[in-house]
Amino acid sequence: MSDKENHVRPQRAAKKRAAAAICELGTASTAKKKKRVALAELTNFPTLPPAKPVPGSVKKPTKSKPSSAITKPATNFVNDNDDPQLCTPYVSDIYDYLRKLEVDPSKRPLSDYVQKVQSDVNANMRGVLVDWLVEVAEEYNLVSDTLYFSVSYIDRFLSSTALSRQKLQLLGVSAMLIASKYEEIKPPEVEDFCYITDNTYNKEQVVEMEAEILKSLKFELGGPTVKTFLRRFSKLGQEINNNSDLQFEFLCFYLAELSLLDYNCVKFLPSLVAASVVFLARFMLSPTKHPWNSALYQLTRYKPADLKECILNIHDLYLSRRGATLKAVREKYKQHKFKCVATTPSPPEIPLYFFEFRVTDP
Repeated sequence: MSDKENHVRPQRAAKKRAAAAICELGTASTAKKKKRVALAELTNFPTLPPAKPVPGSVKKPTKSKPSSAITKPATNFVNDNDDPQLCTPYVSDIYDYLRKLEVDPSKRPLSDYVQKVQSDVNANMRGVLVDWLVEVAEEYNLVSDTLYFSVSYIDRFLSSTALSRQKLQLLGVSAMLIASKYEEIKPPEVEDFCYITDNTYNKEQVVEMEAEILKSLKFELGGPTVKTFLRRFSKLGQEINNNSDLQFEFLCFYLAELSLLDYNCVKFLPSLVAASVVFLARFMLSPTKHPWNSALYQLTRYKPADLKECILNIHDLYLSRRGATLKAVREKYKQHKFKCVATTPSPPEIPLYFFEFRVTDP
């Protein structure tokens, strides 16, 4: 054997060992065990008292009450020219169409379906299910639109069909399966959704529930969600806000996902929830500055008084006065990739004069 062969063979052996090690690492990473959760029997949660403000956390105003007048800004338009996907020449027509579509009864759940249709499912059970679906969406890296569509399908189905609590989790995974097929590039398989429930339901049960949901929805799967309107509303909110764009955007996303947990928010139109989220996010980041102005009014077509009930609901959710036991959304937005917006401080109360609206020239 030549010296050259003696030198080459150890190199080949080293390369083979390195390749084998890489394969082992790849196998180990793909074999990462996913979360398996079987929701136990859902019961009512005790009503928690309103959270009390921490003494000394809010300073009393030393100045006189600021004016409720909202100054008209120099421009009332969102700068869309840098994003061709926003279809600037047609954006007004698009959003006019979406506003008409969101009030279509075929795409709206009943605001009181728990009282009128359901006998074994209540609002707290719905909140637990949605909170768990947030974890499922995180586990399978689903886009946020899939989560919003999933909740929409659940509410619309429960508005017309009475369901036992034992099948509520089955409804949740089947709705998310449909939403994934509608929205995702590569949706999870049916077996994945069975696995995530710790195989509480088999493939046949999930497929059967999928068919029931589709029939109930009459295959009307599209339509605007809160995220649809939030994309544009938050863009204007960022342009007139001095804080970090990402911080503001993630805070809006967090507040919007909190609204999904609350049955009381089902009655609000998606555009109204999106506008309320922008109002509340701007208030939290700049508590002494009026959160609204004529630009936001012209874009959203809502006055602060129109948003008051929804804003207060979401603010209570943020402060854990409502849904305190639901942790998935809160833990999700405590992560650094979301700028830890779940830890953003907020005054315990929103001044009532912020809900007054009067436009004045600058």
